[in-house]
Amino acid sequence: MKKMFVFTFVAALAVCAAQLSGAPAQGTKDAKEANKLARDGADAAKNQDWDKAIELLRKATDLDHKYADELSAVYQQRGYAAASNQQLPDAISSYSEAIKLKPDDARIYEQRAAVEMKSSDMDKALADYSEAIKLKPNEVRYYLYRSYIYETKGDIKNSMADTEKVLKLDPKNQEGISREKRLETLQSLRATPIPAAPRPSPAAAHSPHKP
Repeated sequence: MKKMFVFTFVAALAVCAAQLSGAPAQGTKDAKEANKLARDGADAAKNQDWDKAIELLRKATDLDHKYADELSAVYQQRGYAAASNQQLPDAISSYSEAIKLKPDDARIYEQRAAVEMKSSDMDKALADYSEAIKLKPNEVRYYLYRSYIYETKGDIKNSMADTEKVLKLDPKNQEGISREKRLETLQSLRATPIPAAPRPSPAAAHSPHKP
């Protein structure tokens, strides 16, 4: 996931730079200012100065909303950097800002959910994977993670439902196959009634205890 994300982020910056260098001259003062701010923001992001990049790109976005995607990409990279340094609340905050800018990007929900799982906030992680599934209903990875969370919460029924979805999309998925077997075992154990402990006889119940 790390390599994929870094590649995606670098690609986003490359697209941004290409758009900026190839953008036609615009007559308004705001458009020119937004273009300059976005250029400086892209440079700051390349130098991993995330706070400066965000400040500049936010100003650019306020002037021209077309820079919102680049701003979201920088928030994601700052979130990744914070998570790598175990600054989990800061990472979640950055991903949340990215989601505000791109609420239809399933990948950002996945990134935030991963940090929430590290924070042991399984309910929020569950909600984020559910949002990701709504946006990309055929992504096996999201069902695997949500199934895992359900299992840790003891919700065998929903964990099994997601596992079955995984195997429907990818019948040879080894993690899904293993989880299905484990869940079937848990279901069998839960279905087996536990014998009731024998009640003590009245005599035993009233017999005095030895000192």
